[in-house]
Amino acid sequence: MQAEQQPQVLIIGAGPAGLSMAAALADAGFASTVLEQAPLAQIADPAEDGREIALTHRGMAVLQQLGAWQDLPPEQISPLRRAHVFDGSEPRFLGFEPGEPDAAGQLGALVPNHWLRRIAYQGALRRAGLIQLRCEARMRSLSLQADAASVTLESGETLRAPLLIAADSRFSNARRLAGIGAEMRDFGRGVIVCRMAHEEKDHEATALECFHYGHTMAWLPLNGRQSSLVLTMDSQPLQEMLAWDEARFTAWVQEQSLGQLGKLQLIGPRHHYPLVATYAHRFAAQRFALIGDAAVGMHPVTAHGYNFGLYGVQTLAGLLKGAADPGDAALLQRYAAEHRRATWPIYQGTNAVVKLFTDERPGARLLRRGVLALAGRLPPLKAAISAQLTGKPWRPPLPKLPSLPDLPFFKRPLNRP
Repeated sequence: MQAEQQPQVLIIGAGPAGLSMAAALADAGFASTVLEQAPLAQIADPAEDGREIALTHRGMAVLQQLGAWQDLPPEQISPLRRAHVFDGSEPRFLGFEPGEPDAAGQLGALVPNHWLRRIAYQGALRRAGLIQLRCEARMRSLSLQADAASVTLESGETLRAPLLIAADSRFSNARRLAGIGAEMRDFGRGVIVCRMAHEEKDHEATALECFHYGHTMAWLPLNGRQSSLVLTMDSQPLQEMLAWDEARFTAWVQEQSLGQLGKLQLIGPRHHYPLVATYAHRFAAQRFALIGDAAVGMHPVTAHGYNFGLYGVQTLAGLLKGAADPGDAALLQRYAAEHRRATWPIYQGTNAVVKLFTDERPGARLLRRGVLALAGRLPPLKAAISAQLTGKPWRPPLPKLPSLPDLPFFKRPLNRP
């Protein structure tokens, strides 16, 4: 993949956010060089990692605009029509459905993470004239000057461009070297993700979020009678569970699932990830911008992490389109402000939900039941939450006004000359 001209943008990280950013910038007319420390084989043919990404309507729209959505095989797209939230073993649940009827009648869709990485690479390949991908390129240092940003590689080579974008994970080295701190929230918990088959009951494209005491089980509906289990618990018992054989693990999951999906069978490997959320103190600096997890790394409970990356790509590329200087300070600050407005409330709200629903004290248990009951009885609140889940705009309903003929003014006779 060779660029035909000197890059106007340097991008650190060839994950789905970094490559999508390069594609969006190419569509806006900017040439970029993407620097990635992993070998090309890992980028071109990413391995299955167990993660299923819930995409909002806006997230899917961004992928469609980039032409990436069209690269997904239909069997890799699982519709998400409803979500049910349970507290402990309570049979009652708080349900969410699309706020407004749409063609698909969906909250969103689920796509394997490794497929999102694959289509991002394919999109970059299609724009090879404006995108250069350099793998096994390790950054030693960076410099942000008034007229350009520069990156020095471990090989000693230095690259310069008017704008440098960091997309190198929530533990971003580029962010640190640029002097930007981040709020880090280590939840002291981890996640096991795996696929389970359930022959007896159909999930009906419904996600289940079960806040049990001591652990959380999320069931994400996949095509066929399969679901992705996202099991969250404290790190110490989780480490012990990772050593269990498949039979013991499946028996435990079967018991904890309370029969919601019938008899279960483990049909793939188990993957483990630590839970750490991050939020950068700033999203932009001189000749520098953050996107993806380098800007906002989310707890997975509300499934917004990857969507926020796509929102950032859309916002930044839209602001830079037509700009004479992609590193223009005013445009970068506008991006930072808009991306903060889009992410900060959901980031804080997600962390508050996690804190409440993982607190095992009696008072917290009572409060969380009250929160679920209140949300269920207030349709506007449910509609607002559903809008956040889908990424679709929501406005509070206006009070119903009487029709014009019933107003007193219209009942008065007109004064004619």
